[in-house]
Amino acid sequence: MKDTPPFLERLLDSAGPSAFEASPARVWRAEAETFADSVSTDRMGNTMAVVNPDGLPRVMMAGHIDEIGLQITHIDEDGFLYFAEIGGWDPQVIVGQRMRLLGSSGDVPGVVGKKAIHLQKDEERKKVSEISDLWVDVGVDSRDATLALGLRVGDAMVIDADMVRLAGDRVASRAIDNRIGAYVVLEALRLLSEASPTSSAVAVATVQEEIGGSGGGGARNSAYAVRPDVALVVDVTFSTDVPNMNKNEVGEHELGGGPVLSRGSAAHPIVFDRLVEAAESEGMPYTIQAAPRATRTDADSIYLTRSGVPTGLVSVPNRYMHSPNEIVSLSDVERTSRLLAAFVSSLDASTDFTPR
Repeated sequence: MKDTPPFLERLLDSAGPSAFEASPARVWRAEAETFADSVSTDRMGNTMAVVNPDGLPRVMMAGHIDEIGLQITHIDEDGFLYFAEIGGWDPQVIVGQRMRLLGSSGDVPGVVGKKAIHLQKDEERKKVSEISDLWVDVGVDSRDATLALGLRVGDAMVIDADMVRLAGDRVASRAIDNRIGAYVVLEALRLLSEASPTSSAVAVATVQEEIGGSGGGGARNSAYAVRPDVALVVDVTFSTDVPNMNKNEVGEHELGGGPVLSRGSAAHPIVFDRLVEAAESEGMPYTIQAAPRATRTDADSIYLTRSGVPTGLVSVPNRYMHSPNEIVSLSDVERTSRLLAAFVSSLDASTDFTPR
């Protein structure tokens, strides 16, 4: 079993759904401060770490640090809490889960409740669960008792599941999407800090990607502030090495198969070509994913910032996305960091990203 980097475990176990990312951002910032030339956080909550600030070109490496979660919408007179989704959920995976509620006085444990199957009528048993059918029970019997725990409407919660090591080099966590991206860009920056690159490299842990939509979440305003000459976005994509996957639709990507390079849409052609060259020069496996309309990642926002930013999207294959137990291979994570560092190291002040 491959050892899990302690920083990665701390990052994955921190609770930080979209708009509530302060806890994992603190973990990321503390690690960055051990080697980066400068570290800062903007008013949106994006955290930036810089190596070689005066170098050219200026490269932004972005991974969003938020995860999907839930938010309290109502507390009834018996103390039960009702909730809405933060990000995209399959409600079936929420049923019966233990929850970690982020209250003002500290974390509060709870469980998701649903009518017992014995009490359901035949037609109810055949229905899939909807968010409106569920509630959270924190073990109290009144609204006042819930409030006394430091909970109120608007508080966020995540599934209470820490990272677990699986066989080989694989780990599972509720927050792979996309703490892995935030981890990768900072590890790439660490490699660059040891290599004295010509470029200026800026790693950014962006916020609110899961709910950003066309507005771009924190990626848009952080790219506006960084003013990069080129950007690399790291996210996760579907690992298709599990049953019932349509590879004709999403491509062929597997755990241990290396990083996935996006082509089309917000993936700039010259950046894509240079990523391929970097992967091949490093002797690492990779696959290609088509993005004919949109990538549905921070790349879509960064690409259109100011007068346009040449952008590349590199993804880590991920099983069981948006579930309590997403799975990645640590070798893919390590290769993706090395790929970003190799790409940045290949640039100099004369590098031109204008298509000819």
